[in-house]
Amino acid sequence: MFHERINSVKVFAGGVAIGGGAPIRLQSMTNTDTDDVAATVSQCLRLAAAGSELVRITVPSMKQVPKLREIQSLIRAKGVAVPIVADVHFSE
Repeated sequence: MFHERINSVKVFAGGVAIGGGAPIRLQSMTNTDTDDVAATVSQCLRLAAAGSELVRITVPSMKQVPKLREIQSLIRAKGVAVPIVADVHFSE
């Protein structure tokens, strides 16, 4: 099925261009408990290895936001540069 693309402004998530004529990007979202740093890092690494160009981390509330720095640090320590996007739900 073909859909006409809508003109938009190109933005960058890390080094990955989105919009503005850039290719459609493959992304996925974690389904781990964000408080479980090891499980979230592991899932992010697996998603990147599977070809995800952006990894969105599920963050159920502001309480988990401080975990993001540690998660990203551990991912970078493994040599993986995939952009990490926080999907914060602001439920609490």
